[in-house]
Amino acid sequence: MDTASVPGFIRTLFYIILFYYLFKFAMRLLAPYLMQKVAKKAEEHIKKQFEQQQQQYQSPVENQQEVPKKEKKVVGDYIDYEEVE
Repeated sequence: MDTASVPGFIRTLFYIILFYYLFKFAMRLLAPYLMQKVAKKAEEHIKKQFEQQQQQYQSPVENQQEVPKKEKKVVGDYIDYEEVE
């Protein structure tokens, strides 16, 4: 089993710090571009939903089917009874 050496540890630590700062620098450059893309997609999605809702509210008659009305049968006259004591 090999033991860890001090120069190997320092080199590994240097690589970790180097990659961290490179990643941080790259994200500073790319983050605004990525955020614009996300915002545009969200805006398009919201516009699409809004247009769909507008279409539904503008033509509600087309979406609903006509329900046939039931004819009421005339059974007879209504007689109001009074209680006799």
